[in-house]
Amino acid sequence: MHLRVFKEDVIDGLQKAANIIPAKTGAAYLRSIWLKAEAGALHVLSTDSNIEFRGRYTGEVMEEGLAGVQGRAFVDLLKKLPSGEITLRLDKDSGSLQIEQGRRKYKLPVNDPTWFQNFSDFPEAGSVYWSGDFVQELIDKLSYCISDEDTMEAIACMSMKPMTNGTIESCGLNGHQFSMQRFMNDELHSMLPQDGILVQKKYLGELKKWLGGDEIELNIDNKRLFFRRGDKRETFSLPLSYYQYPDYNNFLSKLQAPEVSTLEVDRKEIIEALDRLLIFNTENNRCTYFTFNGAEVELSSQGQEVGTANEAIEAQYQGDIKRIAFPTRNLIEILNHYQSETLKFLLTGSEGPCGLQGNDDPEYTVIIMPMKIVEETYYSEEEV
Repeated sequence: MHLRVFKEDVIDGLQKAANIIPAKTGAAYLRSIWLKAEAGALHVLSTDSNIEFRGRYTGEVMEEGLAGVQGRAFVDLLKKLPSGEITLRLDKDSGSLQIEQGRRKYKLPVNDPTWFQNFSDFPEAGSVYWSGDFVQELIDKLSYCISDEDTMEAIACMSMKPMTNGTIESCGLNGHQFSMQRFMNDELHSMLPQDGILVQKKYLGELKKWLGGDEIELNIDNKRLFFRRGDKRETFSLPLSYYQYPDYNNFLSKLQAPEVSTLEVDRKEIIEALDRLLIFNTENNRCTYFTFNGAEVELSSQGQEVGTANEAIEAQYQGDIKRIAFPTRNLIEILNHYQSETLKFLLTGSEGPCGLQGNDDPEYTVIIMPMKIVEETYYSEEEV
């Protein structure tokens, strides 16, 4: 292998490749970045054994070949070099990759080429185009409601399922919170299998970092979900999961019951109030009480070490529930994912699912479970 590249052409792709490989743990071949000089370009490949990254960048190839190097050391070195042309040459005699830039010369050991395993190819037939911005926003709106525990199987995944009315429902669930974003995309709807797909949460963060605001190309095969840049220079793929996703229609239907109580408040005002009341939360008292009183809702919090707080904000309330408690920090996080100026709480009971909806977020619904009031100052969390 022998080629010349410009740092500014390759460094962004190399950084993306380094982001997904283990820093220190794991097998040596998983800590590797593979460099392939082929067809007038430098091909960069990396994997953590699940996620796969492939990039193709402009280069002048004198000799085709393949070399695997310790990924983070290689990328850290190139990041610290000045902009300009860099020569990469595999010295088979010494078993090293020689890196040269002007009077700067470095050598890195290379891996046994038999360690290299073929990466998954992007399926060309039937792919669809999608907005990278929208996918990032979708991950934001759902991932905080997905369980962090891999052992939780389906509820450690984001679900995306085509519905009979032509919409797609994408959901996140962790046992005490649920979020759902509905959207329309006819081409994606026809591509998705009838039972939908599941993607583990642990992959969504890396996908979000790789995504940009530009249009991306998407495809699915039996095992993997593929994303590719519109210019086809980079591909990011991840494995699908095949658990049975819980039927969430049971608790969604409760929000439509005629006996549901409703609370309408100004979103910005309640976020600011909750943020102040959060100061008065403790490890054992991490909720805010909502007490309903005519055209106001009184918010209160108390902690033995920090004192008490009470605020009243204007509200429109209809219902029979007198008092309810929510985990303060979780509620603030949920409210920050809405755009609507006014939000409606759909309260099914003091210990039942509570849905949140907004006029400017018509296809976005989040459900949060209230805190069960055991004693005056002690609470435990209920599960959906």
